[in-house]
Amino acid sequence: MSDTLLALATIFSQLSLLAFGGGNTILPEMQRQVVEVHHWMTASEFSSLFALAQAAPGPNMMIVTLVGWHVSGWAGMLVTSVAKFGPSSLVTVAALHAWDRFKDRPWRRSAQRGLVPVTAGLVAASAMVISRASDHTWIAWAITGVCAVLALRTKVHPLWLLAAGSLIGLTGFGQ
Repeated sequence: MSDTLLALATIFSQLSLLAFGGGNTILPEMQRQVVEVHHWMTASEFSSLFALAQAAPGPNMMIVTLVGWHVSGWAGMLVTSVAKFGPSSLVTVAALHAWDRFKDRPWRRSAQRGLVPVTAGLVAASAMVISRASDHTWIAWAITGVCAVLALRTKVHPLWLLAAGSLIGLTGFGQ
């Protein structure tokens, strides 16, 4: 196995075990590893891969596969996918068995309540990393802010927000 594939396997295995509360919680560390530590791509390239992964149908962690492909082709795609989804799947199966076994314990409800703000904070950090990598103008920051407010305060479907942002981008407004 090449050094690059070994590095990908190590990084994404570790990220797999850190993805608590959903895959997007590991985006800041994933971006740091592939952009700042290993210099496999620029922040802008990472942001573009993330946008492509979010726009495509299917699981929202397609970014993992796209990073692997970008870094090392088919082999990288396979290594990152197995490394990201394998360890966490095994831990999830074990945790679900334990979770069911202790369903009547009072500490379980406390643990659930305590994990909600942790997950929310990790998702917010992910949003900031992607925004900083992709928003280079005041209009881009404004679009991000408006979309965030609309997503939080209304029931507007995210695809409408993506479509609106795309149309604004196509006009060249703010560039």
